[in-house]
Amino acid sequence: MMRIAIAGGGLGGLTLARVLHRHGIGAVVYEREASRSARSQGGMLDLHPESGQQALADAGLADRFRERARPEGEEHRILDPTGRTLVHHKPRPGSFSGRPEIDRRALRELLLDSLPGDTVRWRHRLVAATPLSGGGWRLTFDGGQQSDCDVLVGADGARSAVRPLLTDVALSYVSTLVDLTIADVDRRRPDLANLVGPGNLWCVGGSRILAAQRLGDGSLKVGISLHAVDRPIDSYRDKRALLDLFDGWNPRLTALIEAGDGTPTPRRIEAMPTDTRWSGRPGVTLVGDAAHLMPPVGEGANQAMLDGAQLAARLAADPDSAIRAYEEAMFARIHPIAEMSARVQAMMLSPTAADDLVRFFTPRSAGDTLARG
Repeated sequence: MMRIAIAGGGLGGLTLARVLHRHGIGAVVYEREASRSARSQGGMLDLHPESGQQALADAGLADRFRERARPEGEEHRILDPTGRTLVHHKPRPGSFSGRPEIDRRALRELLLDSLPGDTVRWRHRLVAATPLSGGGWRLTFDGGQQSDCDVLVGADGARSAVRPLLTDVALSYVSTLVDLTIADVDRRRPDLANLVGPGNLWCVGGSRILAAQRLGDGSLKVGISLHAVDRPIDSYRDKRALLDLFDGWNPRLTALIEAGDGTPTPRRIEAMPTDTRWSGRPGVTLVGDAAHLMPPVGEGANQAMLDGAQLAARLAADPDSAIRAYEEAMFARIHPIAEMSARVQAMMLSPTAADDLVRFFTPRSAGDTLARG
């Protein structure tokens, strides 16, 4: 029996494990986190019909997704720094025909609950993979534990420990993202709850973005997107310094920063070259951010889940050719999406972003690919 090891228990790795399970193929998911609730899983995701929703259908989870999704989360508002509304899109109430939103935490829980209880091995951070003489890999984890497998799939994100087995591609620093959270917003800050609404708010201008999302737990996730600059990342932990970056903006908007709970959390946003490929190696491949790290404009999770579903289907159909066939199809699918994501990232932080977004969301462009989250 083929032993499949998946490094990383994010959405791509869990989708892969779930679709394999539906085909009667077992896999072990090695996850570095201590438990499913060890950390926050981030904000909302809009699942696209042709990728994320298709992957859930392949996983047999479409109905459960509809039970947990929030189609009202598709509502989005775009404002300029004065607080003037440029775009206000309202989805049809209760409609799942577009890209319904779901909290990342709820989606991960859905996938975890669909797997046998022993599938995920928590507290297993992969640190090395060594080829075995007869084929396959010996995995070594932080703490010294070891395990062998026939097929290793890197679903371990931007800083993948599996990726160097296939490519030495360098990551590029493309922007800085600073996260804040406002808990229990309806009770504590009803003014901000009304400002954001049930979905997404983007305040765009001056080559920066102040955004907010309404989550299912009654909180707001606030995000500040800035150009990549050569300054210490920890300097963005100072709320006053962040407010200075938005000097002159309507106080109704900058209140989103002032109301943030605790210390802001900054991180560097990196991306892989849009034409990344590798020549292939027996018994190992990549899915999701490990394979094609892109700016976070809404495609990453969707494509990771589709990667997992498609790789699982190929492994079930023909294990001998599965990895190469999957990789060639994935490279062809991802290249235009990665290029589009890079263009959208540049547009969102350009001096003309507000005008560009208004044009983007005209009725003629409403079906185009621009994602939120």
